Amino acid sequence: MTQFRTLPPFGGDPRQVSEVVRGIMDGKTNNTGRITLATGNATTTTIYDERIGYDSLIFLVPVTDAAEADSAPYGAFQDSTDQTAANTTTAYAVALNTTDYSNGIYLSNTSRINVRNYGIYNIQFSIQFKNTTNDTQDVDVWFRKNGSDIDNSNSRFSMPARKSSGDPSHIIAAMNFIVELQVNDYIQVMWRPSDIGLSIEQYGTSTSPTRPAVPSAIVTANYIAPSATSNVYVSSQQQGSATLTHWANSTADKTYGYIVVG
Repeated sequence: MTQFRTLPPFGGDPRQVSEVVRGIMDGKTNNTGRITLATGNATTTTIYDERIGYDSLIFLVPVTDAAEADSAPYGAFQDSTDQTAANTTTAYAVALNTTDYSNGIYLSNTSRINVRNYGIYNIQFSIQFKNTTNDTQDVDVWFRKNGSDIDNSNSRFSMPARKSSGDPSHIIAAMNFIVELQVNDYIQVMWRPSDIGLSIEQYGTSTSPTRPAVPSAIVTANYIAPSATSNVYVSSQQQGSATLTHWANSTADKTYGYIVVG
């Protein structure tokens, strides 16, 4: 905590007053500090500062990369394999074998997308389907949370018949869904075809011209709303201290600057 020039309780000479006022105009005040969040999955951290009172307002600003990252959990995942259905009476989880980006949202196995923090999340999928049959086929795609189907989360996509023998039809099924998740909840994307001739297909890179590979599935997730007015907030305070409530923290160096007003 940096200490700038102050005045005696009953004022000072004109030069001292001028220097202090000039410092305030330049933003040099003595009501700031820094706090690093407790680790070990702690959900509260206490600031001890004699300038804090019962009615003080305390404003927090992330000052390290670890603290800033907490403000926006995200995850992007894809799969590079073909996925088939053995029958039409079983629900299949869309497989994912690659993590492109992950911050607070992660794969816990080949289909489960877990979140570390409570909040409202937007989950999106993009799936490359292929139909090798001579008939129009349907495929249902929906969401499960912690192993249970989410009500009203299903979408039905219709696929045209194959164009000719050896030339299947293709569609991209895409949808997003808003869901509330608790700490360590997980989401799965499920699918069920009307015929086993409909599958999820990946394609390698192509030439003439060179084109990127086609993942069989892409699923992304991002955090869109906090559990309170902010992810780190003052839940109680008294003379000389304040308690911060925050997400369960196991990451070192989550440091915030704070300003005490009043």
